[in-house]
Amino acid sequence: MKQNNRLASIRRVVVKVGSNVLTRNSELNLTAVASVSRQICRLMEQGLEVLLVSSGAMAAGLKKTGLDKRPELIRERQAVAAVGQAGLMMAYEKAFKRHGRQVAQVLLTSDDLCSRERYLNGRNTLNTLLEWHVVPIINENDTVKTEEIAVGDNDNLAAMITLLMDADILINLTDIDGLFDKDPRRYDDATLIPEVHKLAKRIEQMASDIPGALGTGGMLSKINAARKVTTAGVPMIIACGLKHNILLRLFDGQSHGTYFVPKENRLASRKSWIAFTLKPQGALCVDSGAVAALVNNGKSLLPSGITAVEGEFRVGAAVTVKSPNGQVLGIGLVNYDARDVRRIMGLNTRDILKCLGAKPYDEVMHRDNLVITADG
Repeated sequence: MKQNNRLASIRRVVVKVGSNVLTRNSELNLTAVASVSRQICRLMEQGLEVLLVSSGAMAAGLKKTGLDKRPELIRERQAVAAVGQAGLMMAYEKAFKRHGRQVAQVLLTSDDLCSRERYLNGRNTLNTLLEWHVVPIINENDTVKTEEIAVGDNDNLAAMITLLMDADILINLTDIDGLFDKDPRRYDDATLIPEVHKLAKRIEQMASDIPGALGTGGMLSKINAARKVTTAGVPMIIACGLKHNILLRLFDGQSHGTYFVPKENRLASRKSWIAFTLKPQGALCVDSGAVAALVNNGKSLLPSGITAVEGEFRVGAAVTVKSPNGQVLGIGLVNYDARDVRRIMGLNTRDILKCLGAKPYDEVMHRDNLVITADG
């Protein structure tokens, strides 16, 4: 059944394919790989640019190493993923070659995206691949990742790639038809939610009850990804990747899965990077007057509105801003380190020089380096 085609104007799309789509009996599902590859090639023939974030390395590695389940030790999981990446890419290379397309492997960690220089270098490389009509196949670099540099899961990685590349939509393919009010694999009366306008607490509660069987994510990680991209002004769809020609049907205007409606105003690329890629190093707690100035009037954060400092951070670090009740209002880059903010918090800007002996900035956080992510 067709609907008004929201995807008609899409030119650049990120497709994320989950483990539950790409695996069968704990090994790589080559039929699913072939189907996804064929559909992406068809979309490219229609003039779309497609970036693919793919799970499946662990399943491919388990098969090749002869293991029957995911190892417990991190180093063993990383080794299995390293073996699996080769098999996964070989499967994609063969599948895309049937349609005359080349692929490129791109492995990333959070470090690669948090560094502004490496972030831009990564974007330039991916843009070049798209210009060459090569399909980037992106995954987290499991072999070298640690907790400090881990992206987290491929849902989060797909959201970060969507913002990195200024994509027009993120399509997240899983093994169920979208977001339901309860797990459809357990409850026959589960109801699909075709459209989400606001990611309220009840949506998170629904999602938390629908776990992932094979991947590191689950429905909640997909909701968190949707929150990032929709806040930045980009829509997302969760749909069933096992459904025949699902990508082609979506771009044909058919209604499938759950559509997450984006905010009207799209964030600039740099602000998306600040808000959704950088890891916060601390927090600034502010009073109600500062909340109104920041959220309603788009002002910078001055020392007079700060009531407390959490954590230790340097100049230029990403730091969250919290309301008096602890709600995270947003995130920004600070002009002062934590020690100096503690000394000047609550003061008027004219008193900074006397307190510190220097006043490089009036603002602790300038509005150009601040992104409000809470609803106004």
